[in-house]
Amino acid sequence: MEKNIILEVKNLTKKFNSFTAVDDLSLEIGEGEVLGLLGPNGAGKTTTIHILLGVMEATGGIIKYFDKPFPKERESVLKQINYSSTYISMPWLSSVDEILNIYARLYEVDDKKKRIAKLLGEFEIEHLRKQQFSFLSAGEKTRLFLVKAFLNYPKLILLDEPTASLDPDIAIKIRRFLKKEKAEYNVSMLFTSHNMSEVEEMCDRVMIIKSGKIIDQDTPENLAKKLHNSQVELLIMKDNKIAENYFKEKKFSYTVDRYRFVISLAEQHVAEFLQTLTSQNIKYEEISINKPTLEDYFLEVLKEKYD
Repeated sequence: MEKNIILEVKNLTKKFNSFTAVDDLSLEIGEGEVLGLLGPNGAGKTTTIHILLGVMEATGGIIKYFDKPFPKERESVLKQINYSSTYISMPWLSSVDEILNIYARLYEVDDKKKRIAKLLGEFEIEHLRKQQFSFLSAGEKTRLFLVKAFLNYPKLILLDEPTASLDPDIAIKIRRFLKKEKAEYNVSMLFTSHNMSEVEEMCDRVMIIKSGKIIDQDTPENLAKKLHNSQVELLIMKDNKIAENYFKEKKFSYTVDRYRFVISLAEQHVAEFLQTLTSQNIKYEEISINKPTLEDYFLEVLKEKYD
């Protein structure tokens, strides 16, 4: 079945004099899909999001939401999308209640009192209703931004580091909420994060960019599989010298920190390697075998392309 495209971007470009921040970037997000946008600092992620929100003008390219040209259909589009980022601010002297009521009126939210109360409860900040924005902690501000972002039942939400500044237990609850919104309302999301395990957990597809260009894109699982080597970590106490000499002799790719060895091996060779250790009378006290992760691939591909 053909997916319903919520956001379509073709050949998006943004130049600042001679510097190109976004370089011929194209992407699609389907209904109910979560697309992760990964890249190092300065890759062009935030610039891309600002263009998609209409707060920055593109140098070139085409943007369509719900098959409507943007920013030409800006008003109707912005009613159906929303945005959250740890890098924004709100009226410094206004209370949480005042801020949310202003946004609820702007978005023409039905039964805004009920919606605000529900979201404050979901994000566990209902006790902060009367608190001034200026007195909120970084984590409390992050949760307020998320409440604001979901006020209008968005069909697409742009999430820039949505769990930054949050304690791990709250971050887990936020991810649960995002999954629930996706399941209940088929919400689409464009998701940026430096937390790779979070991206693996949340995103259906991942796009890696560097210097405004797309390097690679696929599911998190398929990207990780492009690295063929697993890391075999061994704690070898008694036979550590014998082991190191053997690894050198056989030219294994390894690192060692006193008694702890990490050997890089193709996954299909791990069993054979462990049998070889037995035949060489090399005993280990602990073992762990770590398959490649999205983070491993992310670091490797950036190193390969830009070393």
